[in-house]
Amino acid sequence: MYRILMCGSLLALLLNSSCQSEQAAKIEETFLVTSPIRMDTTTTKEYVSQIRAIQHIELRALESGYLEKIYVDEGQFVRKGEMMFQILPIQYKAELQKAQAEANYVRIEYENAKILADSNVISKTQLALAEAKYEKAVAELEVAKVHMSFTEIRAPFDGLMDRFQVRQGSLLDDGDLLTTMSDISTLWVYFNVPEAEYLDFERDIQKGQKLIVSLKMANHDMYDYQGVVETIEADFNNETGNIAFRATFPNPERLLRHGETGNVIMTVPHKNAMIIPQKATFEVLDKKYVYVVDENNALKSRKITVDAEMPDLYVIASGLKETDKILLEGLRKVRENDQIKFDFEEPSEVISHLHLHAE
Repeated sequence: MYRILMCGSLLALLLNSSCQSEQAAKIEETFLVTSPIRMDTTTTKEYVSQIRAIQHIELRALESGYLEKIYVDEGQFVRKGEMMFQILPIQYKAELQKAQAEANYVRIEYENAKILADSNVISKTQLALAEAKYEKAVAELEVAKVHMSFTEIRAPFDGLMDRFQVRQGSLLDDGDLLTTMSDISTLWVYFNVPEAEYLDFERDIQKGQKLIVSLKMANHDMYDYQGVVETIEADFNNETGNIAFRATFPNPERLLRHGETGNVIMTVPHKNAMIIPQKATFEVLDKKYVYVVDENNALKSRKITVDAEMPDLYVIASGLKETDKILLEGLRKVRENDQIKFDFEEPSEVISHLHLHAE
């Protein structure tokens, strides 16, 4: 029994000595501490976007008849005025010839009536009736010409052809869809912005500043040209709390097509922003915290609010002051209220070591 008590006492003594040694080692370790820094910088925000051609229209048959000829191919670039489709014009040719003959006949009648009226053979009233008949014939001839022109479908602008909805020889009714066509020389890119961000952007617009944006394509490459936000829709979407912006991008190489998607990247300036390294933070239940060193060198956790995120840095909206000392490294080695020894590193030096380009 005595041996058991001695062994137990010895074991307790060893454990106590071991714990004291570990606690002493923990206190003696020196940690790196820094402070928030204020500076002007920029962050970027991404918005899912839809890419639309500046013109995207449907080409439809204006007259009924058989589709006699297709002069273009799907996906082809066509010039304004280029012949695209020919509807069988036999009926309209006959109508045009008939109207032309009628106009010629009535013109001769009118000219004869004019000669007779000048000789006082017929009255001015009869001459006026002959003139009205001639004008009616001329109008009918113009209508026949218009109908004839409707059998020729020409490109209304420079653009790309889409898929054919009909084939050569198809019987068409008035209004049948032939294909669609897109002018992609310039693109309209639509993206939705939350209300709070809209207010900041609207303030910049009122100051006369143009909102310049970039575009990340679907393959994650950056598009070569920048765009300008030119239009904001009138109303917010009550379900999402967003409002649609429209940016205009040039597309001289016709790389992008109507209907593609991408991400609009907008640069947001931050004047006199408070910045800390991301590695100085930790999360508890999706909320971000830092350890602040108090006047007794004890660690106190403090919740912070992040306004924006950059690579390796956070822009802080609230929770810290410039004079606060925050633990930079070793966050997993400490607990609340631990007293530590530390070396202070200037925040500008800390940021430079992160290889960031904050302006």
